[in-house]
Amino acid sequence: RCCCCCRCRDVERQAACLQTEQPCVPVSQHIPSGMWFIRDACGIVCGVITWMLVFYAEFVVLFVMLLPSKNLTYSLVNGTVFNTLAFLALASHFRAMCTDPGAVPTGNATKEYIESLQLKPGQVVYKCPKCCSIKPDRAHHCSVCKRCIRKMDHHCPWVNNCVGENNQKFFVLFTMYIALISLHSLVMVVFHFLYCFEDDWTKCSSFSPPATVILLILLCFEALLFLIFTSVMFGTQVHSICTDETGIERLKGEQARWEKTSCWEAMKSAFGGPFSPSWLSPFSDLRCKRDPNDHVALPQGEIIEDDVIEIPLV
Repeated sequence: RCCCCCRCRDVERQAACLQTEQPCVPVSQHIPSGMWFIRDACGIVCGVITWMLVFYAEFVVLFVMLLPSKNLTYSLVNGTVFNTLAFLALASHFRAMCTDPGAVPTGNATKEYIESLQLKPGQVVYKCPKCCSIKPDRAHHCSVCKRCIRKMDHHCPWVNNCVGENNQKFFVLFTMYIALISLHSLVMVVFHFLYCFEDDWTKCSSFSPPATVILLILLCFEALLFLIFTSVMFGTQVHSICTDETGIERLKGEQARWEKTSCWEAMKSAFGGPFSPSWLSPFSDLRCKRDPNDHVALPQGEIIEDDVIEIPLV
């Protein structure tokens, strides 16, 4: 996994133990349900850069290649396809960035909450010492989001968010659509270069020949780089879904304590139901991924000090 783009951070890191722990605060009676957004400077900058790169590609494709073209059909078809894919890519990026990835409520490590789980005697639950929450199976703590995330795959600065149980579909769509517009723009750049070599450079673009060459070369470099990067990320995410193993679990070599599902069932779970055109839409909600307890008032009480809690035998 490329470490320069995806930061997998977990509470088990030894360095985190050297930091001064903040006191735990019991969960409030009303859980806010506003838009999810991580206030991380690096992530915000990376997110803005992502949108600027897409807008640059949009500018070059429209004003350097398509609008000066004499073939109206060529311009309309390619302009429609490229703009549709670019819109879906940005919409997927927005949903991946502003969707709660599966954050566990903070401060719920209380005796009252554990009793409400109705666990069997002898069962063991674990408390996260950072956010003082009872960690569900396969949840990991992210030091950027400062929350435990269910089925956390990694924290990606390019979407300024963790990729987890609730937003993995949008991240997969984002990488897929960026790869498609990168491939499409590469093909158009090649055809435009061939057209300009055969014709007069002053007639194949509304810009000067040197400016046209520079703009096309920059777009070619950008498209090639992101085609490789997003294709690898897309394949990695699909592999993680099909094997029912997150990036962190694979990186840490965790043994599967959960019952793994088939590839097709895992895909249906990640994309929100049986196969349909909604799989390709960043505007459809993940119906089967909503946790009914996310916006339910949790029992109040004092935070339990122990990080490992065993339900006493009756």
